[in-house]
Amino acid sequence: MSNGVPAIVAPWLIVIGIGEDGVAGLGDEAKRLIAAAPVVFGGARHLELAAPLMTGERQAWQSPFEKSVEAIVSRRGTPVVVLASGDPFLHGVGATLSRRIDAREMRTIPAPSAFSLAASRLGWALQDVATASLHGRPLDLIRPHLQPNARVLALTSDEEGPRALAALLSDSGFGQSRLTVLEALGGERERITRHTAAGFALESVHSLNVCAVEVIADKGARVLPLASGLDDQLFEHDGQITKREVRALTLSALAPRKGELLWDIGAGSGSIAIEWMLADPAMRAIAIEASPERAARIGRNAARFGVPGLVVVEGEAPGALRGLAQPDVIFIGGGGSEPGVMEAAIAALRPGGRLVANAVTTEMEAGLIARHARLGGSLIRIDIARAAPVGTMTGWRPAMPVTQWSWVKTESREDRL
Repeated sequence: MSNGVPAIVAPWLIVIGIGEDGVAGLGDEAKRLIAAAPVVFGGARHLELAAPLMTGERQAWQSPFEKSVEAIVSRRGTPVVVLASGDPFLHGVGATLSRRIDAREMRTIPAPSAFSLAASRLGWALQDVATASLHGRPLDLIRPHLQPNARVLALTSDEEGPRALAALLSDSGFGQSRLTVLEALGGERERITRHTAAGFALESVHSLNVCAVEVIADKGARVLPLASGLDDQLFEHDGQITKREVRALTLSALAPRKGELLWDIGAGSGSIAIEWMLADPAMRAIAIEASPERAARIGRNAARFGVPGLVVVEGEAPGALRGLAQPDVIFIGGGGSEPGVMEAAIAALRPGGRLVANAVTTEMEAGLIARHARLGGSLIRIDIARAAPVGTMTGWRPAMPVTQWSWVKTESREDRL
């Protein structure tokens, strides 16, 4: 017994994947379980596909979906069947339900996912293919996958998805990419058509579709390098940007770890937060920026880099920090010398969290030197010079030096000062 809830060992929740071929594609065990279920939950399409088998109550998904989750949880311990598309644990309802229901109380009978079906039709090795679910999510999420010669499988939301994806590819310099649209896979209405992104002209598309992209980069295509320190010209900015060389060193100091949350205080163009999120799809970041114009620019940059999940908070620190989710890591690139900003950041950082601050002004540098003397950490000075014309010859033109303080918060009393 845990928290007054009796332990249930035997699985009571059966999650069954069903394809477009409906009952014909189900195994005998799945058919038996659906027929014997006193209640079956699923989308209207799933319930229709399995209708010949069902004898019990039918429950279509409610809006918001959480209502249906609560209805399922309320039946804990009694037999419940849930129908899902393909593999319930690949961008599916199985993963959602497992957040509320112990895996030992669930039994899953998956069907092939849309990605598996698409790869089999194309003869692609699925382990070598990038996959992206764009179902109910921004198309921009595909942008980091647009690498020359890459293969990408993208699940779209509806019949408009392939056309919108073709337009995104064309606008980003990938118009010659081969775009295969695979519709209603596994069903009677299955259809596979091949196009180029720039020449896409399919008038009618089934709402259930997967797009397969063989990426071909045109000259000047917006290819996002996989290393830190992306070219400054890839960002929209007004000069308020952590330059690429310093940014690469800063990302190294921030040391991203899967799933961590970053606060980027005084975000400017958002370049640090954006590269942080590009490190892994699980990365999270909040960009705090006082300027409305710059805050809007960060949002545009985030979309163009394929990280639309970047949260932009318009406001001035430290006030704008109140109420935000506790960060694992903090970067301070602007406004660090303003009263209360550094103190608020240190107080908000979780124990064991990391803080990196860059200073270009003597005032902020003095503050970082004082913090280093009192709290420890690492203090480095970054000097960059770039070749530039000097008359008819070339010389070195130094950029403003950057003082960088990196520090890990412990639970000591001194860290709270």
